[in-house]
Amino acid sequence: MAAIGNLSLAITAPSPPFRLAVPSRRTLNLRCWLFSRKHENVGDPPSSRIESEARDKNVVDESVFSSEKELDVNSSDVWKLFNDAQRNILYLNNQRLKAVDELDAIRREKHLLIKKLEQLEAEKKADVVKDPGTLWELFLRIDTMVLSGMINSEEATHLRKVIVNYQISIHDAFYEIQHKKDIELLSELHHFSEKITRKGMHIVHICCEMEPIASVGSLATYVTGLSCALQRKGYLVEVILPKYTIADNGALQEFRKTEFEFDSYFGGCWHKNRVWTGVLYGIGVTLVEPLNNATFFNRNNIYGYPDDFERFTYFSRASMDYLVKTGKQPDVLHIHNWETAIIGPLFWDIFVHQGLAGTRVLCTCHDLTSQCLEQPEKLALCGLNPSQLHRPDRMQDNDKPDLINVLKGGIVYSNKVVLMPSFLSKDKIFHSLSHGLEPTLAIHKEKMLIAPYGYDNAVWDPSLDKFLPAKYSADNIEGKATCKDELRHHLGFQRPSSAVVGCIYSGSSDFDLLSLKLAIMHCLRRSCQCVLLGPKLPALDAILQAFQDESMDEDVKFIADYDESLLHLVLAGTDIMLCCTFHDPVLQIPLKAVKYGSAPILMDSGIDELRKSEWHEVGYGSRDDRPSGLHELASASFSQYILSTYANMTLSQALDEILNEPSKWSRRIREGMSRDFSWDAECCDIHCAAYTSIKNL
Repeated sequence: MAAIGNLSLAITAPSPPFRLAVPSRRTLNLRCWLFSRKHENVGDPPSSRIESEARDKNVVDESVFSSEKELDVNSSDVWKLFNDAQRNILYLNNQRLKAVDELDAIRREKHLLIKKLEQLEAEKKADVVKDPGTLWELFLRIDTMVLSGMINSEEATHLRKVIVNYQISIHDAFYEIQHKKDIELLSELHHFSEKITRKGMHIVHICCEMEPIASVGSLATYVTGLSCALQRKGYLVEVILPKYTIADNGALQEFRKTEFEFDSYFGGCWHKNRVWTGVLYGIGVTLVEPLNNATFFNRNNIYGYPDDFERFTYFSRASMDYLVKTGKQPDVLHIHNWETAIIGPLFWDIFVHQGLAGTRVLCTCHDLTSQCLEQPEKLALCGLNPSQLHRPDRMQDNDKPDLINVLKGGIVYSNKVVLMPSFLSKDKIFHSLSHGLEPTLAIHKEKMLIAPYGYDNAVWDPSLDKFLPAKYSADNIEGKATCKDELRHHLGFQRPSSAVVGCIYSGSSDFDLLSLKLAIMHCLRRSCQCVLLGPKLPALDAILQAFQDESMDEDVKFIADYDESLLHLVLAGTDIMLCCTFHDPVLQIPLKAVKYGSAPILMDSGIDELRKSEWHEVGYGSRDDRPSGLHELASASFSQYILSTYANMTLSQALDEILNEPSKWSRRIREGMSRDFSWDAECCDIHCAAYTSIKNL
């Protein structure tokens, strides 16, 4: 048996016993020559080939005849062996040609496959990662490997870069990791094919709120909304929170307690902390639980305690120790309000020298009224030097020089600062609402940015809204009439009306009850119907009772207990939405109203048209005595749009336009609906530009 490549060839030989007469050397040479000549002439023209073969045959015949006569050899056996060999050689040659053809076909198929893969890869590069949860499961598992000592921080940093750079491919390779042991997972990561598909910055939010885990005010919705928008743009976003006992962790996927602990410095010694991890909307979430200071976050509320400085300073220092312990090297640390502002000086005085030289800091201020003033010596609790920081250009308070100002420290020590009251310009904030920080803000004016709030366009979009009886958009608004009819039917309104006016409020809404009452009375006199949606407030009961006493309550509905579907229906089914202010970071009602085609109108905008005597009867004085809801135009596009379109429109003017100029009203509504004021739009763009700017410093 002769093996050639992958082909096995059997050469048949005569079975013994046999008698073989050995031909002479000359005879064998001639026969071999004949065989080679026969195959050399395959490609010649038929006539020349026939002549050549004839000449060759004569030469061979004469020679063979002469030799065989001399040697008296039995030629039949030799010819049989020769013919068998000839057939085997021809068979081998045919198989070789087939193999070459098959190889060429495989090469062509491989070339087409490579082209297809390149095309798919290019398409994936343009897409957003569809399941970032897998990425974050890997990311958090790497953290536990570091804490357990399985890998060092340098190796962890390399593996995280693999995850960040190869986001798209990694989901297919690691789509199922829950049941894999760390050692198995680590082996697979080491063998993962390195192929760059996307490069996005790694952003770590260190904050005290995130919706829906721990939510008190605008910070929670901002962190979640912005993080999701950044993730959709290809950024890798992580959020570090305290482990509150009152937190709602039910929304976290793969929520688990790690088996390992890490130490953090506070009050002159090192304290143990436990880490909990999970994934929310594809965002990696890390919860830090103090073990030695267990009471810090084991309380009924998030804020409002005498030791808030100690609680959140401990958390801030622990978060930084955690980053160093796990070897993380984020591009940007995003800190928020005074509660984590201490990370600014902590970073530049201590942690920048612990492997974070490439990291930068951005601070967001949602409320300049809350700054946290403390005794300078308390800075030593987290390892800072009070004498170095208690200076006018650093953390010394501008009005009370014997104290340090924690929010001021965050502003001074951050590379960029984002101010979220987007309806105010920088100058307006510096001069009117800085609350003692005006000198600091003026010095650092060049690194100040103003950004608007947004809404989740995957939830708040009438063209996609699953809660609405009919979907509609700026290009096809007919479905809004269906939503209006459904809302009127749901509320039990019997007669037709010129318009439906709504008001959606929260428990923290700071509206003037008299303005609300007068606005509703004005709507009823104009044959409108009104719906108020929000938590039960004792003050509103008095207004409802007044309407009942005047037999005007049939066209007014107060709903104190509502579900999400009703909230969407009210936005879609109303023509006008009464707002106490355009700056609504919690509910974001003006933003959502514009998207749903409900005009946001300040509820006190038409007070002069109503009976001023009612205003004076309750002792409120004149309209000029009250703070105006209109502010200086800011740089944010939503602020410019909402103020230029609705700031000077009274409730009466809006109702007149609905009744007398419906085409103009329709254009106004459609124009607002066509704009994008979601988290993914201006808010995200401003933050992305800020991240890029400070990363290049």
